[in-house]
Amino acid sequence: MQAPKDCECFAHSTDSDRVADWQPLAEHLHAVARLAAARAAPFGCETLAEAAGLLHDLGKYTTDFQRRLAGEAVRVDHATRGAQLALERYPGLGQLLAYVIAGHHGGLANGAESGERTALRERLARDGLPPLLEVWRHEIALPETLARPPLVAHSRERGMFQLSFLVRMLFSCLVDADYLDTEAFYDRVERPPGVRRETLRAAPSPSLAALRDRLDAHLQGFAASRPVDRLRGDILDHVRGQAALPPGLFSLTVPTGGGKTLTSLAFALDHALAHGLRRVICVIPFTSIVEQTAASFRAALGELGETAVLEHHSAFVPSATDEGRASRDKLRLAMENWDAPIVVTTAVQFFESLFAARPSQCRKLHNIAGSVVILDEAQTLPLKLLRPTVAAIDELARNYGCTLVLCTATQPALNAPEFRGGLDEVRELAPDPPALYRRLERVRIGHLGEVDDAALVARLQGHAQVLCIVNNRRHARALYQAIAEQPGACHLSTLMCARHRSEVLAEVRARLDRGAPCRLVATSLIEAGVDVSFPVVYRAEAGLDSIAQAAGRCNRHGEDRAEDSPVWVFAPAGDAWAPPPELKQFAQAGREVLRRHGEAPLAPAAIDAYFQLLYWQQGDEALDRHDLLGLLRRSRPDGLPLETLAACYRLIETTQVAVIVPYDEAARGALAALEHVPRCGGVARRLQPYLVQVPGRALAELRAAGAVQPVAENRWGEQFLALMNPDLYSPDFGLWWEEPTFVSTANTII
Repeated sequence: MQAPKDCECFAHSTDSDRVADWQPLAEHLHAVARLAAARAAPFGCETLAEAAGLLHDLGKYTTDFQRRLAGEAVRVDHATRGAQLALERYPGLGQLLAYVIAGHHGGLANGAESGERTALRERLARDGLPPLLEVWRHEIALPETLARPPLVAHSRERGMFQLSFLVRMLFSCLVDADYLDTEAFYDRVERPPGVRRETLRAAPSPSLAALRDRLDAHLQGFAASRPVDRLRGDILDHVRGQAALPPGLFSLTVPTGGGKTLTSLAFALDHALAHGLRRVICVIPFTSIVEQTAASFRAALGELGETAVLEHHSAFVPSATDEGRASRDKLRLAMENWDAPIVVTTAVQFFESLFAARPSQCRKLHNIAGSVVILDEAQTLPLKLLRPTVAAIDELARNYGCTLVLCTATQPALNAPEFRGGLDEVRELAPDPPALYRRLERVRIGHLGEVDDAALVARLQGHAQVLCIVNNRRHARALYQAIAEQPGACHLSTLMCARHRSEVLAEVRARLDRGAPCRLVATSLIEAGVDVSFPVVYRAEAGLDSIAQAAGRCNRHGEDRAEDSPVWVFAPAGDAWAPPPELKQFAQAGREVLRRHGEAPLAPAAIDAYFQLLYWQQGDEALDRHDLLGLLRRSRPDGLPLETLAACYRLIETTQVAVIVPYDEAARGALAALEHVPRCGGVARRLQPYLVQVPGRALAELRAAGAVQPVAENRWGEQFLALMNPDLYSPDFGLWWEEPTFVSTANTII
């Protein structure tokens, strides 16, 4: 194929021999600049994003790159030249653009010290790059000056943190714009003849106003037949009445069973409409209830919910080698840019993205700006990364037009004066939380001391309906096996896929409703948001927040008197079932507060005491394990540790990989479809309810044994790993392999 003439420069080629079918480079740069500027508008950085768009592929204005498009085996660094020019043309702000432009394919690099990526400083000093063709000066008109970003400073100590945050937001604008324009070009050239482009697009999402109207209709259908229902209605009305308050930081402190899920959604929609915000993002710590919350939202929104609610926990994450054009057809799910009215996602996905460096993870960040973010179960914010996490929450509210709602029954006191670097001006939405606690008090808490398994099993057998929650999956399995012959014995853990768990929960609820025997042994996944109501609950020692969540599964709707609804806390006997080290400090603080506040261990005063023990006495090192804020404080604009931040900010340090369980015909049909579908995004969504997360070491053993293998490997690589040995998936326990050393309490997934 003939290379284009010097005056003809292109961004993308096709399989056609006609260069007239290729995308002109100037067209691509101007389109990306326009799209990037629009994405940066919610935080006032349009000119910065526009300049990044014009410069990002400037290195394609070279003879070498144009030869490469024509099929020659030429390696070309086309990103560094634009980064160099940004620094030359725009002293100061150009440094921020240089990070964004240089990293738009491979990811953000450290400014000064090389990691897996070459440091930006080294790239900017690179000589010997191919000279730019003069045609670029006629086709691209760069802005003369750049408007300074309208950042509201937090403090001198937080300055470099704020700059690093801005770099990732600008990076998001550029990456999303680049993906979209590239995808649009290939959609045009690859669509079947006679097919209009409009037919290839998804149906438009409903407006927030339409969603609020539908939610209102749903809420009006509730009958307040019980006192607790009337109280939930009062809470809903009070919270919604504050939607006109200015955007910023809020807390919603409502005891478990007070209707937080739909109340927070109603407030978010009202507040977004009152202030012109763009979407609602619900952040949930446990993937086991992401599906449940998304389903609850869809049910409340009727048929509008199917297109309005995007459920995103990155089960199929592209590897580093998949960035760029190849991922266009491979991983639509992982490339979601959260352009939906309502997003339901995990805390891992949300917060790790805020510190990420890879294009696919950062692509969605700009769509967080101008949103209402509901942080469900806010007490689960990671202790080891609490200070950088709180800094990110503050920054979203301070400079990116977000309202954040800390939604929980056990508020983590992040705005207390003793918590240095905490949140300021957090406004409470709930009506008088201490009074709400007294009105919604439905259980009594007792401590049994140390209890061995034999005594615990005897107690479980002595109740017709009982829930027992323990701290690891092996313990749950052992207890279930001990009571398996009892009527109504059930088991739940995250080793069961979501569809399996849903079926078990449906059976549990049916048994509870008709008064049939029901003895459920579960890990902590049952605690957060699962709507079940047992007359008695046993809970292995844990943090006070976990005990409060367990209590929310007892007498949930106020069916009985509090004194008739016990929640028994116990210490498992022996070392076999001891909590892992990361949970021991929570259990110790919980034990101390139970001892000191035995009369009302779940009252706001007790919760404050618990978090004082847990947070305020930990010291800075425990709340920022990798000293990320210190690392930034000691850096400079030309030495931001962006890659290091991404590598160190990990809510789950153990690598886990999603394995697809062919649980039913729907799962098997979706797996079969991977062999022939042109794009895998829709199939990936269909497979979400059939995933089980497996630690990397265990996965290696399963793969070596042939028990897990990639599906349609020739088309999608190893992105879709499926269980091939059905004997390893039990209808009682889910996925299981013999590995005595494996103990896990984590019920979050990436």
